[in-house]
Formats: sequence, structure tokens, C-alpha cells
Amino acid sequence: MKILKRVVKGIVIFAAALLVFLFASIAMDAALGRGRIDNVANTVIPGFNGALDIHAYVVKPPGAGPFPAVIMIHEFMGLTESITSRADLLAESGYFVIAPDTFRGSVTSWIPRAIYLVVTTKTETVNADLDSAYAWLEAQGDVDANRIGIAGFCYGGRTSLAYSLHNSKLAVTVIFYGAPETDVEVLKTLPGPVLGIFGGADSSIPVETVHAFENGLEQAGIPHQITIYEGQPHAFVSDKEKIESGGAPAEAWNEMLTFLEENLQNRSNQGLDRLSITYKAPFVWRYYLALAFEHAFGLTSHVH
Repeated sequence: MKILKRVVKGIVIFAAALLVFLFASIAMDAALGRGRIDNVANTVIPGFNGALDIHAYVVKPPGAGPFPAVIMIHEFMGLTESITSRADLLAESGYFVIAPDTFRGSVTSWIPRAIYLVVTTKTETVNADLDSAYAWLEAQGDVDANRIGIAGFCYGGRTSLAYSLHNSKLAVTVIFYGAPETDVEVLKTLPGPVLGIFGGADSSIPVETVHAFENGLEQAGIPHQITIYEGQPHAFVSDKEKIESGGAPAEAWNEMLTFLEENLQNRSNQGLDRLSITYKAPFVWRYYLALAFEHAFGLTSHVH
């Protein structure tokens, strides 16, 4: 009995020490990371309807507009060079791209803090900041306000879907391995076509969930294109260099370009008839916990 008590006590002490270490490391990373956003963002976007100003990376395509535009949402590490490199690459194909900072100045490479940022950043706050990005895009003379879409990766994929359920003006939604929604009544409210790209070896999003998402879109009557890249882990389309090296990342990127050309570049002014619904995006604990494990120990840890 004494041995059992010692074991339990040891486990409790270890767990407490681990929690102290994690919270201390999060605080330390936050302190050391001040100013990181200034090395990435190149534009300050004024807050819309009383919201705070936000940082963003903005890149324009060559030539004269007005251009179709894409709001590109970063992964759960925040606005980093990996997302700005993809913004640059998309701009080369003729799109005005804005990559907003949805964590309000926080950028990290430390997984515990990335999870902390996701947990503590409210969907309502993110949507308000994305409203600011959208309003700013609408006001740009070289942007076609009728052709604004959204694309996101990882956390950003989930965020792009949630924002599309918030903003009925968006023309298209692109989701790279973000946790999907499967409720048909919710999916009916999406304002335009959806492209979903997922990895067959992504442990954070089971293939069965992807199929449920696809079936939900079908039942909801939303034009869609869902592709599962067999053998690919989470975050397999990680940066410009990875895309330009060929293989599945290049195929997935080119699939997005084709989708955008058909549904955004050549889009008419008529969108879908959107149903009215107030959508509050649930926090998908299982997805983010699996995501943390995948980034730390899974196939994704070898991707970056």
C-alpha cells in the first residue's frame, strides 16, 4: 500500500512539474517572441466597426487590376515566412493576397504555445479581424470586390471554413487539412464553392471525417471538390520551396489554382442563395490535440 501511495504521489508531482514547465515555457516564448510579427507583416489594416487594427502580409500580382483576391490564413504557429512564401506564389498567378495575423501579434515555433494561442483566441475575435481584412480588400481600387475568396492551412483551414459561414460575400472557400464541419444544415449556408484538400496519412483528420464532410456538402447542395492525397501527412503543402519541388504538394497547389481559375478568376457576379443562420464554431478539442501530437511526433514532424 505504501508503494502504491509513493507511485501515485510521484505521478502527481511529475504532472504538476510538467504543467509548471509548460506554462513557464509558454510565458518565456511570449516574452522572447515580442516583435516577431514585425519581421513578417508589411501592412497594418485598420480595424472595421471598432475592432483593433491588425497586422498582415500583403502582396499584389504584377500588371494592372482589378484583381481577384484571396484572404490566406496561416497555420497554428501564426503568421510566419512559410505562409508569406505561399502568398507570394499565389500572387504570381494573378491574385491579390492578404495574409492577416489572426493571433494579434503572436508568432511561435513552440507547439505548446501554438496550442495555447488556438485555445485562447476566440472565433468571434478572429472573425472580427477577418471582417477588417475583408473590408480593407473591398476598398482597394485594384481589387474586384465581387471576387474575394479565402484559403487556409491547418488551423487556417478550419478558420477559413468558419469565416465562410460568417461572411456571405465570399466567393470561394479553400480548406487545406482543416477540421471540417459535417452538419448539413450548417453547410447549406456556405456562400460559394468549396475545395477541400486532405492527406490520407493525416492522423488529426480521419479519412472517415473527410468523407462525411464531402457527403454533407453533397446533401447541402454546395458545389465542391474534395481530394484526399494518399500517403500524405498533415501540412504536406508547407511552403513555396516544398510546392516547387514537385510531387503531392505541387499537385495539391495546382489543384487549387485550377479551382480558383474556374470559380474566382472567371466567376460571375452571382453567388449562391445563402440561408440565414448564426453559426458559432465549436472548439474541436480532438483535432487540436491530435494536431499537437502529429506536429511533435507524427509524420508532420518530418515535413517542416
